[in-house]
Formats: sequence, structure tokens, C-alpha cells
Amino acid sequence: MYEQRSAPVNEGQEYEVEIESVGEKGDGIAKIRGFVLFVPNTQKGDYVKVRVKKVLKSVGFAEVVGKLEKKPVQQQPRERKFVTVRPEEMAQEYGPEEHYEDTEDFGEDLEEDK
Repeated sequence: MYEQRSAPVNEGQEYEVEIESVGEKGDGIAKIRGFVLFVPNTQKGDYVKVRVKKVLKSVGFAEVVGKLEKKPVQQQPRERKFVTVRPEEMAQEYGPEEHYEDTEDFGEDLEEDK
């Protein structure tokens, strides 16, 4: 079943974004955590500060409140994907398990067998 999630932005919030592409009607397109924002009067590659004006179910609309000199700081950490790997798959990928002798001496005086 389709899970309905709320938009990761709210009306009135400001964000620093990169315009990733341009839509059919000429508006710039930015994304915040995968959510599409249409930003008029921008071009692909622009770095801008925007204020969200309207939020719909799957897209939002924003206006430019300032130009940025450099790429904006990412708003949220990227989604991490975890993969379960069985030991036998690891052996296939990396070969037989190798054993290493610990040769580090951290200032410990060890008595040798006499």
C-alpha cells in the first residue's frame, strides 16, 4: 500500500539550494530530500537561497530571496542503505580469510619464554 508522507518543507521556510534543471515552463527545479521545488527566474547551476511559498502533495513552489556564491550546504544527510552480506559471499568476493599477526608494540614490555 502507498505510504503518504508529508513534504520535508513548510511554507515560509528558507533553504539554500542548487538549481538542478529547468522545467517545461522555464522554472528552475531544486530538490530538498527528493522533494521538488519550482523556482522561477533561475537557471540550471544557480545557487540560490529560496523561501517556500506553496506546498502541494508532491511539489512545492519557492521564490529567490538571494543569490549564493558557492554550492549550498546539504540540508539533510543522504539516506543510507544497508545490505546484509553472508560470510560465504564475503569469501567469494575477497578470497579465503587471511590471518595477520599483531606486530604492534604499544610500549608494553613482554616477557619472552625462557
